[in-house]
Amino acid sequence: MLKDITLGQYFPGDTPAHRLDPRTKILITILYIVALFNAKWLVSYAVMAAVLMTCIAISKVKPRALTKGLKPIFIIVAFTAVMNLFFTSGTPLGAGWLLSHITVEGCWAAFFMILRIVMLIMGTFLLTYTTSPITLTDGLEHLMNPLKKIRVPVHELSMMMSIALRFIPTLIEETDKIMSAQKARGADFESGNFLRRAKALVPILVPLFISAFRRADELATAMECRCYHGGEGRTALHVLRYRAADYLTLVAFAALVAGIILLKKAGL
Repeated sequence: MLKDITLGQYFPGDTPAHRLDPRTKILITILYIVALFNAKWLVSYAVMAAVLMTCIAISKVKPRALTKGLKPIFIIVAFTAVMNLFFTSGTPLGAGWLLSHITVEGCWAAFFMILRIVMLIMGTFLLTYTTSPITLTDGLEHLMNPLKKIRVPVHELSMMMSIALRFIPTLIEETDKIMSAQKARGADFESGNFLRRAKALVPILVPLFISAFRRADELATAMECRCYHGGEGRTALHVLRYRAADYLTLVAFAALVAGIILLKKAGL
């Protein structure tokens, strides 16, 4: 299960998606989310699915990597679907105790909610899959530059977000190693009731926290040794510049949002 968590991973490549400015990718991800939450019916979701498939094809990220990242949220998706099935008012699906509590509107709501969550996760994962942590930090910092006028530590916030994303795969790998070591010593994490399994996780959490703090201390020491003192007076090795492809992509996703809103008003 832990190996299925792919958030924060970066897959190097030389595709049009990889070459886009990080600010463009952040902005189109936001526009994609806005469009997805405005999708209402089959036509809207079909358009969003076509856009997502096109982005996956352009980025050349293997669909298996995206679907693999969906496994850890299976319980959340299933719970959300059940809640929509049983708690959406409307026309009962049929007679009997079970069917009378499930409505036609609930089935559609559950179906669209599952689609929305799956497409949301897959779309946002493409951002980290095609953008390195350093480039993502630069993009976030440039987008939040106006906040410097009100003394918001933009560089430090961007750096913390980038480090957090970068260390997610590392901590997952560390957790997997600790679990394997505990299993080799006879630990059992799968049998028993919920409380017993939760109690069995304690031997994992303690060394994991110790390892995380040790890595944080080592990272802080390394940054100090390289004379890192925040964003004051720092310059960028690679200066970010928008190209024609960036402007065209932004216009295309802005048009996507407008089109989805129009489809929503039309009930499609």
